[in-house]
Amino acid sequence: MGKKKNGKKSQVPFRLNVLFFLIFLLFSGLILQLGVVQILYGADAQEEINKTTNQKVSVPVPRGKMYDRNGNVVADTQPLYSITYTPMDKTPSQQHHLELAKELAKLIDMNEEDTENIPVRDQKDYWILNNEGAKKERLTEEELKYTDEEKAADAPTPYEILLDKIDPEEDLNYGKKELEIIAIKRKMDSAYAFTPHVIKNKNVTQEEYARVAEHQQDLQGINVSTDWKRSYPYEGHFRDFLGSVTEDGLPRDSLDYFLARNYSRNARVGDSGLEKKYEALLKGQKKTIQYETDRNGNIVDENVINKGQQGKNLQLTVDMELQQRMDEILKEHITKARNKFPYANRFLDEAMAVAMNPQTGEILGMSGQTWNDDSGEFRNTGINTVTSPVAPGSAVKGATLLAGYDYGVVSAGETILDQPIDLAGTPLKASYSNLGYVNDIEALKRSSNVYMFHIGMRIAGDPSYQKGEKLSYQPGRFQVFRNYYAQFGLGVKTGIDLPSETETAGLLSDNYRAGNMLDLAIGQYDTYSALQLAQYVSTIANDGYRLQPRLVNDVRKPVTNKENKNQLGPIIQSNDSNVLNRITMEERYIERVQKGFYQVFNNPRGTADGYFADAEGYTAAGKTGTAQVNYYEPLRDENGDTYDYKPHELENLTLVGYAPYEDPEIAFAVLVPNTGSVSTGYTQYQANKEIGRDILDAYFQLKEERGLNGNADEEEENEENEE
Repeated sequence: MGKKKNGKKSQVPFRLNVLFFLIFLLFSGLILQLGVVQILYGADAQEEINKTTNQKVSVPVPRGKMYDRNGNVVADTQPLYSITYTPMDKTPSQQHHLELAKELAKLIDMNEEDTENIPVRDQKDYWILNNEGAKKERLTEEELKYTDEEKAADAPTPYEILLDKIDPEEDLNYGKKELEIIAIKRKMDSAYAFTPHVIKNKNVTQEEYARVAEHQQDLQGINVSTDWKRSYPYEGHFRDFLGSVTEDGLPRDSLDYFLARNYSRNARVGDSGLEKKYEALLKGQKKTIQYETDRNGNIVDENVINKGQQGKNLQLTVDMELQQRMDEILKEHITKARNKFPYANRFLDEAMAVAMNPQTGEILGMSGQTWNDDSGEFRNTGINTVTSPVAPGSAVKGATLLAGYDYGVVSAGETILDQPIDLAGTPLKASYSNLGYVNDIEALKRSSNVYMFHIGMRIAGDPSYQKGEKLSYQPGRFQVFRNYYAQFGLGVKTGIDLPSETETAGLLSDNYRAGNMLDLAIGQYDTYSALQLAQYVSTIANDGYRLQPRLVNDVRKPVTNKENKNQLGPIIQSNDSNVLNRITMEERYIERVQKGFYQVFNNPRGTADGYFADAEGYTAAGKTGTAQVNYYEPLRDENGDTYDYKPHELENLTLVGYAPYEDPEIAFAVLVPNTGSVSTGYTQYQANKEIGRDILDAYFQLKEERGLNGNADEEEENEENEE
């Protein structure tokens, strides 16, 4: 038995040896494989590890400035600090934005306007991101399930169900800092890949700028830079025409238009007025930066490949000192008219005026002022001079007379008996009084309706008026009459360089009754804008040449020297005067209308003699107008809702003119709608004439104050810049 026991052999060492041998083989194979990878594929693997991506990012540059005709800045670009976010991934996660927003909120304070009106939906999203177990806690097992059938039936998802179960009063009681985090995240969520999106560019302090710059490497996509904002030094004056620039990217209604022109979605662009009309020149060329990022989206290098170029500057035709005076003149005389006849003029709340150079088409000033009873203040409504036409009354009689001359229905010096026109089926038509026999010039001077009625009847096809008979009328002649008016710019586009002028700035009715043609002849039918009337009188002042009105004279290169940053740079492009058409009739006819306009302002029997005959330093000419209109007063109940309208007979007071008479350099049009009617038995405050006189006085006073050489020093300086 002892021999058997001593002869038994242990198997453990053998098994361990086998195991160690197998492990040795495995490690040998692994080492061999690593060697193969290192030798054969090492370079490719390392290249994959070091792989980076290059992305180009466009950065906005300062927008071009606008200057008035005298070199005063009217639209400026002010630099400011900006904090931006540029996603380096096409689809950053919500959680990533949340964590990044939390870190950024430690460094900056958001403005109240960003945190005041955060949508409840965004607040709920924030709550869900901060409560990971919310779904399991608030949703049942059935609600958590979302089958293909439910998806096809457009049933609410678990996420949408959870949104409904969040109680704003119980769950969304956020403090100031949390609201700032949400506000920052909202801005990040709306950013587009590889496009800088502004997180904050208003009221960024130097401390905030420095803190963010210091931690920039730890905040993926966050950058500090300089941005710009638009300012308008003259505040409300001429503001309607300068326009505005978008604050939060491209306007939705023009999105495709701008994207097709390589704009980024968050680009600020001109949204109205000259800012919109001259967007292509004002915007400049964006700075382009190429970012190099690693596989994780971290920026490893950046290079400026295009420094960009600041937007070009515009020099306007407008004289801002004259513009300011025009605004105040309108306010003054609206106030006087309302105070002198408070009941009769209770519906008078607006006046409009346009001043332009009749020989060049340059707009010198465009003003509209509207009184608001609720606020007790005036509101700038200058754009109404282009977009709000009114019936002008007798102011258009110059065009009527010229149409009569050219159509061969009235001759120079012809006299007509001014007494009421009595046509069958048409109300009696007369002048403000029976003027007796008047010739063409006297008809303008004394504003004879009857003289113009005869021209209208003759153009209509009835050469010999017979009392009590029906007018012999050819409807097609209505358009003939309008075609004459169109030669002066009445009822058609003036061509001004604004995006807001409608196809026909005046309203043209399509009721071609015979009686309406007579009303058309005295400005009581079609309606026209103040700008159209200014173009009309400019055409007469300029011997029959109708010029396109314009607001921009020159496009200029921006001055890069900081010391001279507000000076005008060299001219790149000039907008020259553009003659749209010339009145196709004998020059002597236009001279007779000019003579009639002179007598309106300077002859004792002229309808505006008492306002212009004593003008010092200049002689003016023009035409007055009064149009009877119906105004419908809204009747409101105790809740302020309109339940009916009460009609009132009111008047529009108008005036067109120019000066100096011998060599016109300023033409103007004034509209004062809805004044009390003189038929109520009182003497109306002649706001149109008061405004016209004050505008001419202001123009020539400014000219005198600046000296005979005007802005000679500035012109010499501009010439030096051009050289």
